[in-house]
Amino acid sequence: MPAAVTGFFGKVKNTWAQFSMPQRTLVILAIAVLVLGATALYSWAAKPTMAPVFSNLSPADASAVVDQLEAEGVKYELADGGGTVLVPREQLYDLRISLAATGVGTTEDGYSLLDDMGMTSSDFQQQVTYQRALEGELAKTITAINGVSAATVHLALPEESVFVDRAVDPTASVFVDLEAGKQLEASAVQAVINLVSSAVPHMDATGVTVVDAAGAVLSATGLGTGPGGASDYEEDVTSDVQAMLDRVVGPGNAVVSVQAELSRDETDRLTETFTPADGAPPLSESTSTEEYTGTGQAVGGVLGPDNIAVPNGEGDGSYTREDSVLNNPVNKVTEQTTVNPGGVARQSVSVVVDAQAGAGLSLAELERMVTAAAGIDPARGDIVAVSRMAFDTTAADAAAEALAAAEEQAAAERQAELIRNAIIAVVLLVIVLLVAAFIRRARRERREEIDLGELKLLQAQQAEDAAELEAGTPADTTYLPSVPEPIQLPPATEADAMRAEIAALATEDPAVVAAQLREWLAVRR
Repeated sequence: MPAAVTGFFGKVKNTWAQFSMPQRTLVILAIAVLVLGATALYSWAAKPTMAPVFSNLSPADASAVVDQLEAEGVKYELADGGGTVLVPREQLYDLRISLAATGVGTTEDGYSLLDDMGMTSSDFQQQVTYQRALEGELAKTITAINGVSAATVHLALPEESVFVDRAVDPTASVFVDLEAGKQLEASAVQAVINLVSSAVPHMDATGVTVVDAAGAVLSATGLGTGPGGASDYEEDVTSDVQAMLDRVVGPGNAVVSVQAELSRDETDRLTETFTPADGAPPLSESTSTEEYTGTGQAVGGVLGPDNIAVPNGEGDGSYTREDSVLNNPVNKVTEQTTVNPGGVARQSVSVVVDAQAGAGLSLAELERMVTAAAGIDPARGDIVAVSRMAFDTTAADAAAEALAAAEEQAAAERQAELIRNAIIAVVLLVIVLLVAAFIRRARRERREEIDLGELKLLQAQQAEDAAELEAGTPADTTYLPSVPEPIQLPPATEADAMRAEIAALATEDPAVVAAQLREWLAVRR
């Protein structure tokens, strides 16, 4: 084993032998904390980043994907209630290709059903397969809408008939399963209705029914409206009136309630209006004249027996008749109006204002404001009621107190966590400082003194000579040799300068020099 390694382990052993039992306990705890921290850091850094290989899977497809991944020995995780399978990101694309090649994770639906249809399929099989394919394609398209996790489409396609009076319009029902916490807006429901009705020939938008997983009817057949119908209109009017009153009396000082009745009838109205065309020439004009002049028996007479006319003699007679026909132009306007269902038949608005906040307001002025904001029409029987009374603030005060208590508790928990983290950090810092201090102390105690006798004698001789010079006693020069001739010394080199510097350092601080020499000797041994 190399000498450096042996010397290191020897130092460690000597240092450990000099520690007391509490010191050894602290050192073991510090090493354990460091090992645990390093292990946690390595685990976090070595954990692979997961990415979804398939999402929105049915239970059967998810089970097939998991079985395939386990067979290949790939680590995976499940999310979104088992509908999403996560794999390491570096293997994402390879696994997606390999799973697709084996047919795992892909459901046979949509137009892919038509690929396996044989030549001997009957008309009924072809019709049913085509209907299933169309339903699958519509379901996949609806699932792509934000907030929809799954969808199912059922089509009711009537048989084609050559008799027009027996033709029946197709209908459809759509089931949507929404993601957790999501709600399908009215615009999205209308988009689903338009999507389905446009994909099926001769289907009207009113023939599509949309239902969610909670059993709520978002669009009923024959209505074609979005979710809620009247409730959506009531919410819109309520929000408009409430926003106006919040600016007048302040938030929380007014309550608005709207009840609306929507018309469910579809009405067709045909109106024809005729007006004279002033200044226009007549369309046609005709005049006929009839005249008669001559002698003979006059027309008429006295009736005799058995209603037989009795002549009354002969005489002259004449006859004249004139007829005139004038056809004047007339303006004709024909108007055909179709009123779709969903219009407001009647609504009522009720507003209650806090007595304290609305003490200086006029109820008549508030009623006029609410009437204008809600679009009230007295002709159709709309009603507006505005009143002022004291509000009960018990629940609001309790909620405010509960919110304040929750905030205080959260602040206390954050402070406790901060204090706990600070204490842990301080304890770790103290442990590190204590270990460093003990190691330094043990190293200082292991230092051995080096014999510096010659240096001490030299220093004593220099001090004695200095004292004699100060006392004025001439030095004994009887036995001193003659002064030799000056010797020419070589020029000073860099090594000489370093030796002089080391000698000066040894003179100034011999303890530091001795410690350094001891360490060099230990390493060399």
